[in-house]
Amino acid sequence: MKKNSGSITINDVATAAKVSTATVSRTLNRPDTVSAALKEKINSVIKRLGYIPNAGARSLMLKRSGTIGAIVPTLDNAIFAQGLSEFQKQLNQSGYQLLVANTNYDPKVESTQINNLLARGVEGIALFGTSQERDALKLLKNRAIPYIHVGSLSAPLNGFASGFDNKEAIKLGVQHLLSLGHKHFGILSGITTKNDRARDRVDGVIELLKENRIFLKPTAIVECHYELQEARLGLKKILLRDPKITAIICGQDVLALGALLEAQKQGIKIPKDLSIIGFDDLEISRHLLPSLSTIHIDAIGMWAQAANHLVSQINKVSHLPKKITTSVNLVIRDSTSFAPKR
Repeated sequence: MKKNSGSITINDVATAAKVSTATVSRTLNRPDTVSAALKEKINSVIKRLGYIPNAGARSLMLKRSGTIGAIVPTLDNAIFAQGLSEFQKQLNQSGYQLLVANTNYDPKVESTQINNLLARGVEGIALFGTSQERDALKLLKNRAIPYIHVGSLSAPLNGFASGFDNKEAIKLGVQHLLSLGHKHFGILSGITTKNDRARDRVDGVIELLKENRIFLKPTAIVECHYELQEARLGLKKILLRDPKITAIICGQDVLALGALLEAQKQGIKIPKDLSIIGFDDLEISRHLLPSLSTIHIDAIGMWAQAANHLVSQINKVSHLPKKITTSVNLVIRDSTSFAPKR
């Protein structure tokens, strides 16, 4: 009876190829140590038999797992899906597999996920932002596990980072609105507690407005989850508190989309009556009516650089940069215009 692929062993491959199991093992794990002809012969047998190498046995022999972990706040946001896709692509080119976990913006959950990934023998971890519990980061350092912070340029405990300055990035949008004559602003932000990116973006807006002698009242700032319905309710609150507001700065494109939908429902003309600007430049942002002005982040480049840096750490490359800066730029579309005369 023919064996199913799950029961094919390295011994079966060796017998069929008329070589030793050690030769098959070298072909799989150290292909540079066998000739091209022998490698082709053994790989042909492996393909014909449907043999799948045992990852656990391979890890024991090489004393490495060949896996790298990535922990992100959520998998609902397209910006993370896009970034992780590029991250995985770069890792695969270096012979690594990716394990992904999410935290729902909870540092305690993130600490648990870090432990879970370590238990699975990952050789490195990409962390998003810098809101991790310090004990979790200390664990990585004590275990000498390479890691990198993505999405921010700050790095606690003298760590590595691939990202951008969130405070300075959002100022690009604020300056654009100021140049259009806006003086009455509202902020629709993500929840800033335990989220360094959301907090930095709010701080960036407040800082630049203060420099221009515009002082926001706390009531002009509404925090909510990155959900359309929450963003719609958030815009309602802002405009009820201060109908004079002519510009809404959103900490993320999903919030801006929700604000846009709510404004349209209320009969508020965008951008004639109200300008709205987002952050991230999601694919949908250019297809909205009106299309969304936003801050574009090179998410693909950011995650690609993080992957290559992490592999370099694992390979003990010396003199690696502490910070890798990602490009950001303002994208002006149809949701922003001159402040209305009132």
